[in-house]
Amino acid sequence: MTQPPSEPLESLEPLGPLEPPKPSEPARGRRTRADARRNRERIVEAARKAFAESGPEASLNEIARRAGVGPGTLYRHFPTRPALLTAVFQDRIDTLCGRAEELLTADSPDEALAEWLRAFLAHARVNQGMGGSLLIEELEKPDALGFDCHQRIQDTAHGLLARAQHSGTARPDLTAIDLVQLVVGIALSTAHATADPSQPDRLLTLVLDAVRRR
Repeated sequence: MTQPPSEPLESLEPLGPLEPPKPSEPARGRRTRADARRNRERIVEAARKAFAESGPEASLNEIARRAGVGPGTLYRHFPTRPALLTAVFQDRIDTLCGRAEELLTADSPDEALAEWLRAFLAHARVNQGMGGSLLIEELEKPDALGFDCHQRIQDTAHGLLARAQHSGTARPDLTAIDLVQLVVGIALSTAHATADPSQPDRLLTLVLDAVRRR
């Protein structure tokens, strides 16, 4: 039996370049939030350096330029200069308290306490240049900054001091608030002591000597 001739196959048209699938709305939202978070982190880091170099009146446009963002992006995250100063201040507190957590596992409790007090003194002295009024305001009115930095610092100092006292290397009659006030006092009293830059560390050494158990 004769088979009917088969119909010719239609020629396939070549496929053009495939377009990548468009991200879904949730994916776009996550990417936008991640970009905003990175921008905020860059702004805070640039502001930390600018305020340390030029004081609290550092140019916000210069901070935006260093962060690689436009002025509008900076103002969306931080509508006012005090808002940016507060963010930088809180970032410094987070760094300071994070270092204390690391030191809680150090082999020598007294050396850990001494290292952290030196870091705290450096923090307090820098804040005299970039926003000492914030520190004083926080000491007088704990909710002024939207977070209780003084309590965080006091709790951090307590953990390190208690460990040194438990090991027998720190005198038992000291309190964390004693140490915090002493270090803040050194920072305030040496804020303009440019003639003798070694004075703050020398005064802190006297405090550390008084901390040791006799």
